[in-house]
Amino acid sequence: MFVLNLPAFDIKVREKDGRRLIFDPLRRRYVALTPEEWVRQHFVNYLITEKHYPEDLLGNEISLRYHAVIRRCDTIVYNRFLAPLMIIEYKSPYVAVKRAVFDQISRYNASLRVRFLTVSNGIQHFCCRIDYETQTYTFLESLPAYDELGE
Repeated sequence: MFVLNLPAFDIKVREKDGRRLIFDPLRRRYVALTPEEWVRQHFVNYLITEKHYPEDLLGNEISLRYHAVIRRCDTIVYNRFLAPLMIIEYKSPYVAVKRAVFDQISRYNASLRVRFLTVSNGIQHFCCRIDYETQTYTFLESLPAYDELGE
């Protein structure tokens, strides 16, 4: 589909009723293969295989209530007590990662108050750490390994 700035892996893709589907191991089912989903599956694989994020502590397409509206986070990373640590937002490789994407993920974070926000279009990946005491954020040079996230 697209060449990404993420490690390749054994992707399970199939066709059903004229639609291409990709297997999502977190949801344990095949889902529509869109450019954003292609990025999500590669990024989740990267988290698990390269950054040692426990598969059981990742969730895709998690619904949250923001005011009166239900929104879906692309991926949430949890700690071992199932408290959210990171929100990850994915975009198609054709979509530039701009301020509007961080505005979107920040709205999701209004209810979760996670320590890390990450955005990826499969080519570029950005992660920032939020300090709620000083009300500041810092962009990290690379995505932290799971054991660097803290509890």
